[in-house]
Amino acid sequence: MTARIHGGPDARGVARWDFSSNANACGPCPMALQAVLQADATRYPDPVYTRLRSALAELHGVAPSRVLLAASASECIQRLTAWRWRAGDRCFWTPPHAYGDYAHAATAWGLARADAPARAQLAWLCDPGSPQGQGESPDAVRALLNDTPRTVVLDRAYAPLRLQGAGSLDAAQLDRVWQLWSPNKALGLTGVRAAYAIAPLGARADLAELEALSASWPIGAHGEAMLMAWTHHEVQAWVTASRTTLAAWAQALRAALERHGWDCAPSDTAYLCALPPQPLDAEALRSRGIKLRDATSFGLPGWWRLSAQRPEALAALDVVLGELQQETSR
Repeated sequence: MTARIHGGPDARGVARWDFSSNANACGPCPMALQAVLQADATRYPDPVYTRLRSALAELHGVAPSRVLLAASASECIQRLTAWRWRAGDRCFWTPPHAYGDYAHAATAWGLARADAPARAQLAWLCDPGSPQGQGESPDAVRALLNDTPRTVVLDRAYAPLRLQGAGSLDAAQLDRVWQLWSPNKALGLTGVRAAYAIAPLGARADLAELEALSASWPIGAHGEAMLMAWTHHEVQAWVTASRTTLAAWAQALRAALERHGWDCAPSDTAYLCALPPQPLDAEALRSRGIKLRDATSFGLPGWWRLSAQRPEALAALDVVLGELQQETSR
């Protein structure tokens, strides 16, 4: 089994200066947070989420029948994988450097990794991807969306936080894949678990099977409130405005790391991968209140993923990196 490794809090709690999570550092979105705080947790949600499904469909310009609700993106990854295993799929593919839950779910259900996209029955894309914050390979997209029947899932968790460039799939291609959305990252509310997928055109029977595999009420009142807020114009405008701030913070992060001799990879997002000039002591950083994301689990040993954070967090990182460099040079 592949280990489940994520950024954010750990057994020691929340780091004072946390660069390990890709949640929007401008958050939480005030309007979304208020909606969550006002959610009525004394009652069950509507078991079929009629209003929420309709609002999400309107946001994306699709029929409500194409909206699949999920307890979280990770739950949806597990459910989609289980569904494809039950349908007979035994081979999956992910990009070389990708979120570990795709492979974890596939391994749990006994799917083997394909050595090329065209050989996969179930394939995962993420655009922009994590950890590198770049679009998917056009060659991989073409190979996956040829005429061979297969299930392709496009994780769009970071699409709202793209700072430059454009997605790798055009509108016609998007209608051929499952689009997985988890807005809690863009809203800075990762502790609220809720997500949804937009099904490909003509997937009504597939949706019925996936609905049957869902637990009742997969989304609680707080997740429902967050997703409903996500559909509001004011919230979308807040996310759009936050990208200007994130772009400035990302530029400052890159400049600070380069001053300390780090090699920073290109990124279209507010997070990036960087290689320090010498091996990094994660425990020494953590003891000083700094947490980064080790990129080894992404297939990038020696590299670290960092997200753009507020100026005070970056100032703390700058000081600590300088202290560690001095200690190493003694």
